[in-house]
Amino acid sequence: MSKREMRHHSNSVTEVRAKIEIEGAPKGEWKALGGSDHDKWNKRLSLLVLSALPINLSNEKMVSDVGSAVASGRMDMKPVDPIEGVLIAQIVTANEAALEFYRQGWANTAAGYFDAGTKYLQLADKSSRTVALLTERLDQHRGRGQQQITVKHVTVNADRAVVADQIVSDNRKETVTCNLLTARTDKPMEIIEPKQNESMPVEGGGSKSK
Repeated sequence: MSKREMRHHSNSVTEVRAKIEIEGAPKGEWKALGGSDHDKWNKRLSLLVLSALPINLSNEKMVSDVGSAVASGRMDMKPVDPIEGVLIAQIVTANEAALEFYRQGWANTAAGYFDAGTKYLQLADKSSRTVALLTERLDQHRGRGQQQITVKHVTVNADRAVVADQIVSDNRKETVTCNLLTARTDKPMEIIEPKQNESMPVEGGGSKSK
């Protein structure tokens, strides 16, 4: 696969040819870092993450230690595709920036540079919000395709009202039945009418004629 890039120099045009190679049978040995089956992508993303960290890239030991730690954290997040690889890479670098800004903010404040310290702390807060936003996006991406449906069935009888919630989520069905409302049916009180006593013959008080 080839690509042409046209560069303009004053009035002349220079044609630059570049050869771009794509693996026909990718191995994905570094997929745990970038989420791609193509290791060139995974290695490129890893290099960009390392370059974006607030470290001295000329210090070989520091680059080795920090790079190993960051790579371990990215692997623990387990990217399964390139999108997750990008989001995780940005989460890592944004988190590093936030913590570095916090350090600079408190250091400048303690040294008496209140305005500079406040500015660093504001940048730290923005970076922290970025981390939270990217983490939310990663969770949304990982939860794509899942649906949650709540169906409420209400059954009312003479004595009580029962609400049964049926929740269907991620191809699994769970039915939960709760007696949320229990109430006796209000019936009008019966009016009892006083009944007249019927006269009953009473025998006695004398002897009957035989």
